[in-house]
Amino acid sequence: MPIQTPTSDLDKLLSAFASLQSAEDIFDVFGVGNLPQAQKYGILLGITTFVVTVSSVIGLLVAGGSFKRIADQAEDGVEVSIPNSIEERLGRPLLLERLLEASERMRKSYRDGDAVVATDGGDGDKRETKEFTILTKMLMNIAPDVEKAQAKMAGLVEENKTRAKKNRKNKKKSVQEKMKEVDKLNLNEFVPQGYEQHYIEAYRKCHEQPGGSTLPGLPEARPEAYARAYAACGSHTTTPYRRSYARAYEAIACTSHATEFTHRERWIHRPSDIVGRTIRLEALEWSRHGEEFWRITSGEAVGGQKGYDPSEVWSFEEEGPFEGVGDLEGSFVFLVTEGEAKFAIVDNVTEGLLGVVRLTRDDPRNLTISLELPIVTPSNEGTVESIEGCFLLLDRLFAHGYRRVQLSVDSMDTVGKKLCGRLGFTQEGTICKDRIVKESNRDSIVYGLLNSDWDKGARAFLFKKLHGDKAMKLDKENNDKEEELEVQNNFLADKKAKVEKKSKKI
Repeated sequence: MPIQTPTSDLDKLLSAFASLQSAEDIFDVFGVGNLPQAQKYGILLGITTFVVTVSSVIGLLVAGGSFKRIADQAEDGVEVSIPNSIEERLGRPLLLERLLEASERMRKSYRDGDAVVATDGGDGDKRETKEFTILTKMLMNIAPDVEKAQAKMAGLVEENKTRAKKNRKNKKKSVQEKMKEVDKLNLNEFVPQGYEQHYIEAYRKCHEQPGGSTLPGLPEARPEAYARAYAACGSHTTTPYRRSYARAYEAIACTSHATEFTHRERWIHRPSDIVGRTIRLEALEWSRHGEEFWRITSGEAVGGQKGYDPSEVWSFEEEGPFEGVGDLEGSFVFLVTEGEAKFAIVDNVTEGLLGVVRLTRDDPRNLTISLELPIVTPSNEGTVESIEGCFLLLDRLFAHGYRRVQLSVDSMDTVGKKLCGRLGFTQEGTICKDRIVKESNRDSIVYGLLNSDWDKGARAFLFKKLHGDKAMKLDKENNDKEEELEVQNNFLADKKAKVEKKSKKI
């Protein structure tokens, strides 16, 4: 019986596959049967990989609904394309409401202060002044104006004495006269807005749970220290920052009876200073700091330290060394413009001036600002004191709502570049021929520190370096616990308000 010949292409294909009994037959069909064994299996592996890859991609497209979306868009008449730049811009996440409020508040303070502020990172109004700038006042601690309050009370006492002499015949005072005296004794005008509320709130909190053991004979020392530090931060800083700053201040102030007395007296006379563990920041004033700053930066031997070349301090600055005190008074150190703030770094133990740290190029519209390297003596470069001076400013800046702090350093300043790394800044790039300093070219290395970097680890790293590992852990635990209680209290308050509102309707 004759063999039936395939009549169609499909029959021919099936007949051909039926004759394949092994992989060697497949290789012979494709004409690669004479190749070495390793090459044949390499080809087989490549084919297998290709098939698996294509199958996976098709499977993902089907499972992910991509084919369906393309079909739906085609039915709706929508062209399928890569999003353009405008669509990408509209899709960017908006800022937190707190940051937007901070930007508007700071910009308004400049407008109300009749000053011009840079909105593009520029220098803004170059009007120089020896008074405290708006930025300086914003960053300083707040407190009741005790001196003015005492002066008012003294004036009222004298006024009452004079009135008493005139009205000796009238032994009884009318109700209206007594009410007038009570109104005159109202001292709320000398208390910053929100200070009293924050003080009471913090005092109760610390009284319930102090940060350490009570000082013998001074049971109220810790609550008072915590409360005055918490309230001093102002209403515009974040609550976690106020808690952290107040706990650190409480620990520093209440170490012993001696430290409690010292910090209490400092607060009475200089309540606006930002206090740290080793140093405090005082708003820079020529009358208070000028001559001492000249002595420590002139290169002369001061306080048992050896003399040095003043160029070690002033080489990378725009001015200096200075020949005399008068030259320093009229320099960039003590003359400031709006959009700048300058602070003296003062040692907590010796009360000696260590240097100056500056903020420039304030841009509240974009919530950015520049930190300049501290101007300190060679013996204080890179020390804990200079690092803490920068830390205190950075912590308060981010607490007020700033999103980015920039630090620009001369590319040849090796000491300055090291300090940037120690502070947690990230190198962003180099600007060639950025400035002319003392008739020489300066290439600037730009460093940046973001609020997200600060919250995610930079702050904890510096806090641990300054206060120790144990204090850092306690600070985090305390903040986590307080935030949990705050959420719980807010929930209960909202629930109570809803119940009361519902009962009123009924």
